[in-house]
Amino acid sequence: MVKSIHLVAAVLFGLFASPAIAEDAPILKIYTYDGFAADWGPGPALKAGFEAICDGCTVEWIAADSSIGTLRRVQLEGDSTEADLIVGLDTAIAGEARATGLFADHGLDLSGLTLPEPWTDKQFVPFDYAHFAFVYDSDSVKMPPKSFEELIALPADFKIAIQDPRSATPGLGLVLWIRAAYGDRAPAIWAGLKPHILTVTREWSESYNLFLTGEADMALSYTTSPAYHIVSEGDDTIHAALFDEGHLAQTEVAGILKSSKHQELARQFLAYLTSVDGQKIIPTTNWMLPVIDLGGALDPAFASLPQPAKTLTLTDAEIAANGKLWVAEMLKAIQ
Repeated sequence: MVKSIHLVAAVLFGLFASPAIAEDAPILKIYTYDGFAADWGPGPALKAGFEAICDGCTVEWIAADSSIGTLRRVQLEGDSTEADLIVGLDTAIAGEARATGLFADHGLDLSGLTLPEPWTDKQFVPFDYAHFAFVYDSDSVKMPPKSFEELIALPADFKIAIQDPRSATPGLGLVLWIRAAYGDRAPAIWAGLKPHILTVTREWSESYNLFLTGEADMALSYTTSPAYHIVSEGDDTIHAALFDEGHLAQTEVAGILKSSKHQELARQFLAYLTSVDGQKIIPTTNWMLPVIDLGGALDPAFASLPQPAKTLTLTDAEIAANGKLWVAEMLKAIQ
């Protein structure tokens, strides 16, 4: 009899409690860029994977046209932002993001990550990386340039497509790459590149499409871009040109907003993002390298890609102090 009473009480509690539990189930709102949240991007699989382990939570992706766009939105919204997290900033703009004072410490132990440089950032958590590079088709470009100076020396009809550093992180990455490689000679390098620049597009996808359609001989992209063509198309003719002066790496990061009402849940999401289960999703959806060693779980197409012998770096302080000036120098040189 006592057992029956307990059972009835449990059932009644469930009937009355379920609506409240459903109503109170947390929604984790994450700002990201549109490619990340797209059906073919990592967003849907990460959402499904985390919702399976977060005890009833819901992940809601809110996409902007670029990662720079997500930061600008949060800067405008300030503490009133609905976002709990931003996923998809990169190391070129992390310093600016940190300076807003809007981001909380992540509190995670990231000592086991495998990145070109040791990771010590207390506010931003890396989830993928790749080096910036120009990609070419070996069917049409038999002898790709091995440096910016070799590229400049090519006939003027050899064209490249690049992105605007004010709207696209690869475009900003190119500005920083040339500055890291050439220092004060950067404006002269830009002036030399000017005859080869077919166009400066707002976003990466636009310039990459110009390359794919044969309008540009090379496009600014990543050393990992050929993996997409190998895995998805069975095409091994797309390659990244490796430059003797070295390459700058882009590391994509995620951060928790101080104003989030779901701090612990957001921290759990970041832990999932850097876990084996989360990292296995990244390579063949975002086409970047994982930040942990996946061993045999990493598609062999990535293992076969040549990587730069030298990784160039710039500090947050250098970028914060000079980034706008370097962008202005680039724009002036190519106009």
